[in-house]
Amino acid sequence: MSEFKIQKQYDQIANIYDWRWQSYIMNTLSFLHTWEQIDPQAKILDVACGTGEFERLLLKKNPTQRIIGIDISEKMLNIARKKYQTNSNVEFQKVSVHSLPFNSHSFDVVVCANAFHYFDYPQVALGEIKRVLKPSGKVIILDWNKDYFFCRICDWFLRIFDSAHQQCYTQAELHQLLVSAEFKIHNATKFRLGFIWGLMVVTAIPIKSYA
Repeated sequence: MSEFKIQKQYDQIANIYDWRWQSYIMNTLSFLHTWEQIDPQAKILDVACGTGEFERLLLKKNPTQRIIGIDISEKMLNIARKKYQTNSNVEFQKVSVHSLPFNSHSFDVVVCANAFHYFDYPQVALGEIKRVLKPSGKVIILDWNKDYFFCRICDWFLRIFDSAHQQCYTQAELHQLLVSAEFKIHNATKFRLGFIWGLMVVTAIPIKSYA
Protein backbone atom coordinates (compact mmCIF):
# COMPACT_ATOMS: atom_id res chain seq x y z
CA MET A 1 0.00 0.00 0.00
CA SER A 2 1.42 3.38 -1.00
CA GLU A 3 -0.16 5.51 1.73
CA PHE A 4 2.78 4.96 4.10
CA LYS A 5 5.15 6.02 1.32
CA ILE A 6 3.05 9.11 0.54
CA GLN A 7 2.96 10.03 4.22
CA LYS A 8 6.74 9.66 4.53
CA GLN A 9 7.36 11.62 1.34
CA TYR A 10 5.18 14.56 2.32
CA ASP A 11 6.33 14.59 5.93
CA GLN A 12 9.84 15.10 4.57
CA ILE A 13 8.94 18.08 2.35
CA ALA A 14 6.21 19.66 4.49
CA ASN A 15 8.36 22.61 5.64
CA ILE A 16 9.21 23.64 2.07
CA TYR A 17 6.04 22.49 0.31
CA ASP A 18 4.33 25.89 0.03
CA TRP A 19 7.52 27.54 -1.19
CA ARG A 20 8.45 24.78 -3.64
CA TRP A 21 5.00 24.48 -5.26
CA GLN A 22 3.76 28.04 -4.73
CA SER A 23 3.03 28.89 -8.36
CA TYR A 24 1.44 25.53 -9.18
CA ILE A 25 -0.69 25.56 -6.01
CA MET A 26 -1.85 29.12 -6.56
CA ASN A 27 -2.82 28.53 -10.18
CA THR A 28 -4.55 25.16 -9.81
CA LEU A 29 -6.43 25.99 -6.62
CA SER A 30 -7.47 29.42 -7.91
CA PHE A 31 -8.90 27.73 -11.01
CA LEU A 32 -10.69 25.20 -8.83
CA HIS A 33 -12.08 27.93 -6.60
CA THR A 34 -13.63 29.80 -9.53
CA TRP A 35 -14.72 26.62 -11.37
CA GLU A 36 -17.67 25.80 -9.16
CA GLN A 37 -19.75 28.13 -7.03
CA ILE A 38 -19.81 26.83 -3.45
CA ASP A 39 -22.65 27.91 -1.22
CA PRO A 40 -21.41 29.91 1.81
CA GLN A 41 -23.56 27.64 4.02
CA ALA A 42 -22.08 24.44 2.59
CA LYS A 43 -20.08 22.08 4.76
CA ILE A 44 -16.96 21.07 2.87
CA LEU A 45 -14.64 18.09 3.08
CA ASP A 46 -11.23 18.78 1.52
CA VAL A 47 -9.57 15.44 0.71
CA ALA A 48 -5.75 15.53 0.70
CA CYS A 49 -5.81 19.13 1.92
CA GLY A 50 -2.05 19.36 2.39
CA THR A 51 -1.06 22.62 4.06
CA GLY A 52 -4.55 24.09 3.76
CA GLU A 53 -4.14 26.49 0.85
CA PHE A 54 -7.58 25.78 -0.60
CA GLU A 55 -9.03 26.65 2.78
CA ARG A 56 -7.35 30.05 2.50
CA LEU A 57 -9.19 30.76 -0.76
CA LEU A 58 -12.53 29.57 0.62
CA LEU A 59 -12.21 31.57 3.82
CA LYS A 60 -11.09 34.71 2.02
CA LYS A 61 -14.44 34.71 0.25
CA ASN A 62 -16.48 33.45 3.21
CA PRO A 63 -14.77 33.57 6.64
CA THR A 64 -17.54 31.44 8.22
CA GLN A 65 -17.35 28.54 5.74
CA ARG A 66 -17.36 25.18 7.56
CA ILE A 67 -14.46 23.02 6.38
CA ILE A 68 -12.84 19.77 7.41
CA GLY A 69 -9.50 19.10 5.76
CA ILE A 70 -8.04 15.61 5.78
CA ASP A 71 -4.61 14.32 4.85
CA ILE A 72 -2.34 11.41 5.75
CA SER A 73 0.73 13.59 6.41
CA GLU A 74 0.72 14.84 10.00
CA LYS A 75 3.44 17.38 9.26
CA MET A 76 1.48 18.89 6.38
CA LEU A 77 -1.56 19.06 8.65
CA ASN A 78 0.43 20.74 11.42
CA ILE A 79 1.33 23.55 9.02
CA ALA A 80 -2.32 23.87 8.01
CA ARG A 81 -3.43 23.99 11.66
CA LYS A 82 -1.03 26.84 12.41
CA LYS A 83 -2.54 28.89 9.59
CA TYR A 84 -6.08 28.63 10.97
CA GLN A 85 -5.65 28.13 14.70
CA THR A 86 -7.93 31.09 15.45
CA ASN A 87 -10.75 29.94 13.14
CA SER A 88 -13.11 27.49 14.84
CA ASN A 89 -14.92 26.72 11.58
CA VAL A 90 -11.90 24.88 10.16
CA GLU A 91 -10.70 21.50 11.36
CA PHE A 92 -7.88 19.26 10.17
CA GLN A 93 -7.69 15.50 10.71
CA LYS A 94 -5.23 12.78 9.81
CA VAL A 95 -7.53 10.50 7.83
CA SER A 96 -7.34 8.20 4.80
CA VAL A 97 -9.86 8.76 2.04
CA HIS A 98 -10.24 4.98 1.83
CA SER A 99 -11.83 4.89 5.30
CA LEU A 100 -13.58 8.12 6.24
CA PRO A 101 -14.62 8.39 9.92
CA PHE A 102 -17.65 10.57 9.16
CA ASN A 103 -21.34 9.79 9.24
CA SER A 104 -23.17 9.23 5.99
CA HIS A 105 -24.63 12.34 4.36
CA SER A 106 -22.36 14.68 6.36
CA PHE A 107 -21.08 17.04 3.65
CA ASP A 108 -22.50 19.29 0.96
CA VAL A 109 -19.28 19.36 -1.06
CA VAL A 110 -16.23 17.11 -1.25
CA VAL A 111 -13.16 18.55 -2.95
CA CYS A 112 -10.05 16.64 -4.04
CA ALA A 113 -7.27 18.64 -5.72
CA ASN A 114 -4.04 17.25 -7.15
CA ALA A 115 -4.23 13.95 -5.29
CA PHE A 116 -6.43 11.43 -7.10
CA HIS A 117 -3.41 9.92 -8.88
CA TYR A 118 -2.10 8.79 -5.47
CA PHE A 119 -5.11 6.71 -4.47
CA ASP A 120 -4.42 2.99 -4.12
CA TYR A 121 -8.08 2.08 -4.53
CA PRO A 122 -9.91 4.84 -6.41
CA GLN A 123 -13.25 2.98 -6.41
CA VAL A 124 -13.08 2.56 -2.63
CA ALA A 125 -12.22 6.25 -2.27
CA LEU A 126 -15.14 7.30 -4.49
CA GLY A 127 -17.46 4.98 -2.58
CA GLU A 128 -16.48 6.64 0.68
CA ILE A 129 -16.85 10.10 -0.84
CA LYS A 130 -20.31 9.20 -2.11
CA ARG A 131 -21.30 7.81 1.30
CA VAL A 132 -20.43 11.01 3.20
CA LEU A 133 -22.03 13.30 0.62
CA LYS A 134 -25.56 14.50 1.12
CA PRO A 135 -28.01 13.37 -1.61
CA SER A 136 -27.94 16.92 -2.97
CA GLY A 137 -24.17 17.19 -2.64
CA LYS A 138 -21.36 17.19 -5.19
CA VAL A 139 -17.75 16.09 -5.53
CA ILE A 140 -15.19 18.24 -7.35
CA ILE A 141 -11.97 16.59 -8.50
CA LEU A 142 -8.98 18.32 -10.08
CA ASP A 143 -6.02 16.23 -11.18
CA TRP A 144 -3.39 15.61 -13.80
CA ASN A 145 -4.76 14.57 -17.18
CA LYS A 146 -3.09 11.80 -19.18
CA ASP A 147 -4.73 13.07 -22.37
CA TYR A 148 -1.78 15.46 -22.51
CA PHE A 149 1.54 14.13 -23.80
CA PHE A 150 3.71 15.44 -20.98
CA CYS A 151 1.43 13.95 -18.35
CA ARG A 152 1.64 10.57 -20.08
CA ILE A 153 5.44 10.81 -19.89
CA CYS A 154 5.24 11.99 -16.28
CA ASP A 155 2.92 9.13 -15.37
CA TRP A 156 5.27 6.58 -16.95
CA PHE A 157 8.30 8.09 -15.18
CA LEU A 158 6.62 8.24 -11.77
CA ARG A 159 5.36 4.67 -11.98
CA ILE A 160 8.98 3.57 -12.32
CA PHE A 161 10.76 5.96 -9.96
CA ASP A 162 8.13 7.04 -7.39
CA SER A 163 6.66 4.13 -5.46
CA ALA A 164 4.01 6.40 -3.91
CA HIS A 165 2.51 7.25 -7.28
CA GLN A 166 -0.34 5.05 -8.53
CA GLN A 167 -1.52 6.32 -11.90
CA CYS A 168 -2.79 9.28 -13.84
CA TYR A 169 -6.02 9.04 -15.81
CA THR A 170 -7.45 10.35 -19.03
CA GLN A 171 -10.59 12.42 -18.74
CA ALA A 172 -12.64 9.51 -20.06
CA GLU A 173 -11.10 7.11 -17.53
CA LEU A 174 -11.83 9.43 -14.60
CA HIS A 175 -15.40 9.91 -15.78
CA GLN A 176 -15.86 6.15 -16.08
CA LEU A 177 -14.61 5.65 -12.52
CA LEU A 178 -17.16 8.20 -11.33
CA VAL A 179 -20.00 6.66 -13.32
CA SER A 180 -19.08 3.19 -11.99
CA ALA A 181 -19.28 4.62 -8.47
CA GLU A 182 -22.83 5.85 -9.25
CA PHE A 183 -22.06 9.50 -9.88
CA LYS A 184 -23.43 11.60 -12.71
CA ILE A 185 -21.04 13.97 -14.48
CA HIS A 186 -22.41 17.47 -14.00
CA ASN A 187 -19.65 19.62 -15.46
CA ALA A 188 -16.15 18.93 -16.75
CA THR A 189 -13.26 20.42 -18.65
CA LYS A 190 -9.58 19.91 -19.30
CA PHE A 191 -6.90 22.55 -19.74
CA ARG A 192 -3.19 23.19 -19.90
CA LEU A 193 -1.33 25.12 -17.22
CA GLY A 194 1.79 26.51 -18.83
CA PHE A 195 3.87 24.27 -21.08
CA ILE A 196 4.08 21.29 -18.73
CA TRP A 197 0.88 20.62 -16.84
CA GLY A 198 -2.19 19.07 -18.42
CA LEU A 199 -5.10 19.10 -16.01
CA MET A 200 -8.77 18.20 -15.77
CA VAL A 201 -11.56 19.12 -13.41
CA VAL A 202 -14.92 17.45 -12.98
CA THR A 203 -17.99 18.09 -10.85
CA ALA A 204 -20.16 15.03 -10.25
CA ILE A 205 -23.32 14.41 -8.26
CA PRO A 206 -24.46 11.16 -6.61
CA ILE A 207 -27.11 9.22 -8.50
CA LYS A 208 -28.23 7.08 -5.59
CA SER A 209 -27.91 7.75 -1.92
CA TYR A 210 -26.54 5.41 0.72
CA ALA A 211 -28.92 4.80 3.60
